[in-house]
Amino acid sequence: MRLFGRSKESDAATDEALEKTRRSFLGRFGEIFAASDVTEELWESLEEVLIGADAGVGTTMEVLDRVREADPKRSDELRALLRQELVGILREPAREPKGRLWGLPDDAPPPPRPGIVLVVGVNGSGKTTGIARLAYAYHQEGKRVACAAGDTFRAAAIEQLQEWGKRLDFDVFAHKTGADPAAVAYDAIEAAQARGHDIVLIDTAGRLQNKKNLMDELTKVRRVIQRHAERGPDEVLLVLDATTGQNGLSQARAFTESVEVTGVMLTKLDGTAKGGIVFAIAREFGLPVRFVGTGGSAEALAPFDPEAFVDALLGDPAPAAADR
Repeated sequence: MRLFGRSKESDAATDEALEKTRRSFLGRFGEIFAASDVTEELWESLEEVLIGADAGVGTTMEVLDRVREADPKRSDELRALLRQELVGILREPAREPKGRLWGLPDDAPPPPRPGIVLVVGVNGSGKTTGIARLAYAYHQEGKRVACAAGDTFRAAAIEQLQEWGKRLDFDVFAHKTGADPAAVAYDAIEAAQARGHDIVLIDTAGRLQNKKNLMDELTKVRRVIQRHAERGPDEVLLVLDATTGQNGLSQARAFTESVEVTGVMLTKLDGTAKGGIVFAIAREFGLPVRFVGTGGSAEALAPFDPEAFVDALLGDPAPAAADR
């Protein structure tokens, strides 16, 4: 599967990952659109489904207000308008990429090698595993990958990343537990420059004594990258656990406010019944979702495509509405 472009395989993986979501809250879309006429009860059902699926109250009301303005008379018209609005919300943050690696025009000049990705997120979000999957995807595209085990406050994180490196054949640079994360990042970038790596993925801590300590540490790592590479990270990837819903958003707000996040990786999408969180991410944070975790294997990472995602959620148009 190509990670950095839509394909039949990535669409199928996204569709499969959303199976649990479709069976629950958002699965009611098919039932709602089976009716031919647009009634007030139908509007209320849509509102209930979107809010229940973690799209957020503000996002839900904004979307439905715009669809109402178009005054659809039949459910198939309403479904088409809703699809357009939902796709638009997810596409908007990607119109002007904040980073220098992903979502750029084909003729955009690449940054100097190695490309540097700073990965942030709370403990338990699947950050370290997400890094390994991203490293594997780059490796499959013929890139030389280096990873910096910068979550030095958690011994298991270092060991976990080293084990992934052995299994998937990418280099991991690590210091001992408790070492300065900024020093790990510095050494990884220096080694990658000397050895000709194409990309450096830098893991970070997800929890310290308090939020201020954590953000200060991340700021320091970013500053060291800026000084050593003569530019900031080419991407700052926020890893979010889809199963935590609105709680995950409140935790992640600190990262978006304190670190210049450029994109999101949504993990554990296959384990949640509330896939609507992606709309809240796009609207509340103005961030593009770049990747989604679609299962438990090393290959279980897909590029995020708004159209494929929304189509997977809405399912096929109900024949009763579409055929008239």
